[in-house]
Amino acid sequence: MNMAANQAMTAYKKVGTHVGADTADPHQLITMLFDGALERIAIAKGAIERGDIPQKGQRIGQTIAIVDGLRASLNKEAGGELAENLDNLYAYMQQRLLEANLHSDGAILDEVSSLIREIKTAWVAIPAEVRRSVPAMEIAQ
Repeated sequence: MNMAANQAMTAYKKVGTHVGADTADPHQLITMLFDGALERIAIAKGAIERGDIPQKGQRIGQTIAIVDGLRASLNKEAGGELAENLDNLYAYMQQRLLEANLHSDGAILDEVSSLIREIKTAWVAIPAEVRRSVPAMEIAQ
């Protein structure tokens, strides 16, 4: 596994190891990062609704770390404009997550969830035979 994929796996493990993270291929690992981010956003939103400030902050912080792992997995040299656009989108999401935490704003969490779902949908749709040639992400083993 390459360095960027290792960084992504480390970020995932820091915020909660799930079965399979050690054996997942790089494409699966990125999918797991998307799922982990969505799960933590949902928990943070529930914490906002309950007024559980510590839980909200912890889960949003974990989501920011996961998005950082996604950013680290980008291959800007090979990925060109697509990787640069994803990097900008991930930076935007991190900023919005900080704002959601500061203002306890569930609508911002919904916005970030929607963005993550869109990227995940496109990522999962990449055919297996094409995955090794996707230049925007470091998915080669």
